[in-house]
Amino acid sequence: MTDAQRTHDPRHRHAGGAKTCCADARDTQAATVADAAPAAGEHAHGDAAARGAQPHAGGHDHEHDHASVHGAGQEHAHGDHAGHAHGDGHGHGHGAACSHDHAAHDHAGHDHDHDHDHDHDHDHDHAAGDCCAPAALTLAPLPVARAIASGHVRSAFRIMQMDCPTEETLIRKKLGAMQQVSALEFNLMQRMLTVEHVPGAQPAIESAIRTLGMTPEAASADAPATSVAPPPAKPWWPLALAGVAAIASEAVSWAGLPVWLSAVLALAAVLACGLTTYKKGWIAIRNGNLNINALMSIAVTGAMAIGQWPEAAMVMVLFTIAELIEAKSLDRARNAIQGLMQLAPDTATVQDADGSWRTIEAAQVALGAVVRVKPGERIGLDGEVVAGRSTVNQAPITGESLPVDKAAGDAVYAGTINESGSFDYRVTAVAANSTLARIIHAVEEAQGAKAPTQRFVDQFARVYTPIVFAVALLVAVAPPLVLGGAWHDWIYRALVLLVIACPCALVISTPVTIVSGLAAAARRGILVKGGVYLEEGRKLAWLALDKTGTITHGKPVQTDFDLHASGVDAVHVRRLGASLAARSDHPVSQAIAAAARDAQAVAFANVEDFEALVGRGVRGTIDGARYWLGNHRLIEELERCSPVLEAKLDALERQGKSVVMLVDDTRVLGIFAVADTIKDTSRAAIADLHALGIRTAMLTGDNPHTAQAIARQAGIDDARGNQLPEDKLAAVEELSAGGAGAVGMVGDGINDAPALARADIGFAMGAMGTDTAIETADVALMDDDLRKIPAFVRLSRATHRVLVQNIGFALGVKIVFLGLTVAGLGTMWMAVFADAGASLIVVGNGLRLLSKAGVFESAQPKR
Repeated sequence: MTDAQRTHDPRHRHAGGAKTCCADARDTQAATVADAAPAAGEHAHGDAAARGAQPHAGGHDHEHDHASVHGAGQEHAHGDHAGHAHGDGHGHGHGAACSHDHAAHDHAGHDHDHDHDHDHDHDHDHAAGDCCAPAALTLAPLPVARAIASGHVRSAFRIMQMDCPTEETLIRKKLGAMQQVSALEFNLMQRMLTVEHVPGAQPAIESAIRTLGMTPEAASADAPATSVAPPPAKPWWPLALAGVAAIASEAVSWAGLPVWLSAVLALAAVLACGLTTYKKGWIAIRNGNLNINALMSIAVTGAMAIGQWPEAAMVMVLFTIAELIEAKSLDRARNAIQGLMQLAPDTATVQDADGSWRTIEAAQVALGAVVRVKPGERIGLDGEVVAGRSTVNQAPITGESLPVDKAAGDAVYAGTINESGSFDYRVTAVAANSTLARIIHAVEEAQGAKAPTQRFVDQFARVYTPIVFAVALLVAVAPPLVLGGAWHDWIYRALVLLVIACPCALVISTPVTIVSGLAAAARRGILVKGGVYLEEGRKLAWLALDKTGTITHGKPVQTDFDLHASGVDAVHVRRLGASLAARSDHPVSQAIAAAARDAQAVAFANVEDFEALVGRGVRGTIDGARYWLGNHRLIEELERCSPVLEAKLDALERQGKSVVMLVDDTRVLGIFAVADTIKDTSRAAIADLHALGIRTAMLTGDNPHTAQAIARQAGIDDARGNQLPEDKLAAVEELSAGGAGAVGMVGDGINDAPALARADIGFAMGAMGTDTAIETADVALMDDDLRKIPAFVRLSRATHRVLVQNIGFALGVKIVFLGLTVAGLGTMWMAVFADAGASLIVVGNGLRLLSKAGVFESAQPKR
């Protein structure tokens, strides 16, 4: 997996390019970091990594969540995941006798779009379009260093002291001034820093970080951030001692005892709990940064200088307590996906070469090993059942409410629970690359990507603090000089303003809320690739949907057989049609063949001279006679159309069925009709979307009659048939141009890629176990339950409400206390409560999303 894919910020601009080959769109997948020349944890590589803003045609303006210090931004083309090519396209001339409009649709089970645009040559010997086969993706955890195209390298560090924007600002300013550094990426929630730099600069970077009082550690290439142990807990007794001393200082002052006694107690309190704050404050001031530690240090020192000893001590104690509580709250958000990490067991029972079984660590289980699972155990790795039967609870990964039956050949996934029965499975992915590991890694990367609101808040905070600091200086100096005010009173007011100047509550409100929303979604089988999509979801006005496998089950069955010719045996005609269909791998053909097998009424005949007719069907020789099995286009070309046949085709298609016909040298022998069935969950999801005010459109490669029939059954607003990948792309662009709001597209992540890329939000269905869907989708649904999309929209709206509440509250508190302070009514105690209290409130409000199950409930009225 390339650097571009691994670090690709979800806030990209997609490119459509419907006719671009899938493999071309994934050129970067072929590159690996194997080219790197390791040196002090550094790698160099020639992959055109995604850096800076990514310009994608026809997309929306998303950006990367990293700072390009020296403007080192390369362009990365992300889209062009074109679907399968389509034979000769749709257009063709009608035969003289044919007036019915089948023009663009390929009915045959041999070149039928069936909504996934699979127009292969549908025989088993065909070359399945090599350019359309997506390269295999792997998703491993963050390595120590990853290479880039510019000749620089990327080194990753874990900094346990870096857990809020205060530290980020210090590091950004320090490293940003280094000529060797070209870009920085911060993931505060996972305490990760990724630096793009010239080879050999890693020691200098580590040294610069250490001057800030922080300890950088090279990130492990094997362990995700969520598995890292938290920093050791600090002893509680210094804070307790400081609290007692501060209260005593206040009591001494209130009792009128000597000032020196109050001063000694206050100084003891400040030294007991404030040395860390002073150290951080001094580092910040030395580096020209006015963060909360610097402002608090100045305020407390100033208060002691003007004789406010008890208040200085109590302010420092309260600030330390608030910092401690806030850190605990942030840890809860930071570890919001820790529960996912704990889903997979640490050990697995593996079969040795001699047939015996032993228990080893799951991380040591090799690819291809056979693992045994007992009833009630969690499955440790991804694999395929080789022996035994059971039912497996996949809810921890997919959110499915009902267990799924598993037998030989079925896939199982790490983190799911074996409910009954014992079975053996062969490992298909090592622990670090399991579906669960990929989900966790994707959520971690999404946590590090800043949402639009967070970017606005960060920009506001950069301006807010210097302005309030300047106002504090003005308040301290101007009134005494100009108005003759008392220096003591105005300096005190200025010190209170300094405490209020730090925008901690405002800055911390957004990431906590976004991370909580991302984790809440992941726990319910909705993998959101970044805060930008979590915010954009509430704006959805249109949702375009693929048909097969999205709205329908994707498993068509034969519904009708009509003996069209006279003087022939129906069983014989079915045998001929099924024999030809069995040679094709298209779902429609397979449905015809499966119906014959299930009926056990006929035995397949030997087919000679088999040939696939692109865009039409297939032909072959059976018992010395030539036969064709194909769509309406093929029948027209063979000049076998008739008004009676047209009427039959029209009637079947209006029922939402796809039709293929068996033809000999002179006439149409039989008509086979195949239909897919709509999922009950699809009907519920469409109704739920409508209740949320979102309109729906179905874009399908099937014929317009079938599209309209399915749309009516599902309650979809608009249905468009005969849609090639470029047609779906154009439809999404048309919906987007309407200006009603954001447009989403639901597909399989591969064949609908141009439309998925162009949509404001691309949803991939059934992403569990699918590398491509997890990589390319903006939102990946881990199963095929369409109801997860309205659940995502409700979560997006709830997240937005919490963001507005947090930002409004944080700003409101600051404005109120600024006014009180300038009016002489504010105290340092009040300022500390205003800052620290507001921080705790917004953090707690953001964390509500983790347990707010109501946002996932249906918007429809309960009956």
